[in-house]
Amino acid sequence: MNNSKQIVIIGGGITGLSAAYYLQKQLVEKQLPYKVKLVEASSHLGGKIKTLHRDGFTIEQGADSMLIRKQPAMKLVQELHLEDQIVRNATGKSYILKGNKFHRMPQDTYMGIPKNARSIWASTLISPKGKLRALADFWKGKRKDETDESLAAFFRRRFGDELLHNQIETLLSGIHSGNIEEMSLTASYPHFRQLEQEYGSLMKGLNQTIPKATKDKEKGPAPGAFFSFQNGLGTLVDRLAEEIGEENMMLQTAVDHIEKKEHGYHVLLSDGNVYKADAVIMATPHFAVPKIFSQYDFFQPFTEVPATSTANIVLAFDKVKIKDIDGTGFLVNKDSNYHITACTWTHKKWPLTTPDGKVLMRCYVGRPDNEEIVEESDDTLTDIVLKDLHKAMKLKGDPTFSVVTRWRNGRPQYTVGHLERLAEIRRQARLQLPGVFLTGCSYDGQGIPDCIEQGERTAQEALHFVLR
Repeated sequence: MNNSKQIVIIGGGITGLSAAYYLQKQLVEKQLPYKVKLVEASSHLGGKIKTLHRDGFTIEQGADSMLIRKQPAMKLVQELHLEDQIVRNATGKSYILKGNKFHRMPQDTYMGIPKNARSIWASTLISPKGKLRALADFWKGKRKDETDESLAAFFRRRFGDELLHNQIETLLSGIHSGNIEEMSLTASYPHFRQLEQEYGSLMKGLNQTIPKATKDKEKGPAPGAFFSFQNGLGTLVDRLAEEIGEENMMLQTAVDHIEKKEHGYHVLLSDGNVYKADAVIMATPHFAVPKIFSQYDFFQPFTEVPATSTANIVLAFDKVKIKDIDGTGFLVNKDSNYHITACTWTHKKWPLTTPDGKVLMRCYVGRPDNEEIVEESDDTLTDIVLKDLHKAMKLKGDPTFSVVTRWRNGRPQYTVGHLERLAEIRRQARLQLPGVFLTGCSYDGQGIPDCIEQGERTAQEALHFVLR
């Protein structure tokens, strides 16, 4: 057996970390003398997971939670013995801000999508005519054309323009920082199409398949659908780094180029070193791939895949300066005259993040048509957000501190036709670059559980390749 085989992982986000963890686990279980090396260009592991502790606050500068029903995340948490540190989000009212008025998100909705007629009638965002049009989902039937379509086209066909623009678009654009007129249905939410095909109605399908929140009179509201850890999501990153081992990771080192050799690959690093690899896992953003493999034209379509930029501004206040709020946050309808796209009342949603007597809010800026705002200075962004909050809520005085975090080109957009383009690029990679694997949020799902699942699957694929 050749003892020199090495798998190199490019990118230290949650996908790359998961791949490294699961690879090493397999190597130990199978008693294989292979090596794993993870290379990360920045000084930070975890990608969009970034937890800051300041003055007793736990501040998430990127992702703030994971969906508990997605098994890959919970499976990894259990393997890392972190179950005792789990916290669930507090549930409560959420709102859409349209104009200068807060509209409560109707109950029985899923990502802004109604699950029944009662939810449609309860919405204050839609006119009677719009509500009648939305009810047409019950008898619209399924689409026979199997080609991909945009999220907007899908929801417009099922519910009409009013519900789409006033409610659904606000939720989905807020989640993805994208334009739903361009986002792919089959790449972003394939289960919506599956529900339409199976039930002939999205509402019927959601009502049958999404668990109903139940309230226990003795225990109070049902637990939230999301989870984090007592000390923030960075807990997961720190434990993965421990398991992988410092000796198997190289930070602050970029990959300049990868060359295919007769046997394997040479990975040329920014510090002048060269790693030899029998397989390479590319857990990087899609736009980095054509630069690293510049001699391969089939990667060029990645240069045209959009990635939007956003910033979040965290504000801490003394509780006496904020009028008490009954809820966990709000999203802003894009037709409203605000720069912020959403605001989470973090002290309500995640109470352990905030000391007694304090308030913590996280606001977001950056739409596809207003990404330049992200480049404003920290002070300017903080002032912009404060002006919007003063307009929407009752604030007294200034925050005790603010934290601004920018995510430039941080949200890859799965535009219509994404899966077909990706399949062709991967087909070419298998032919021309065997042993090179593309994985991560640019490709097969952007949530943390999706990235963990991709990391584990890619680890298995890479190991299978070197074992051939």
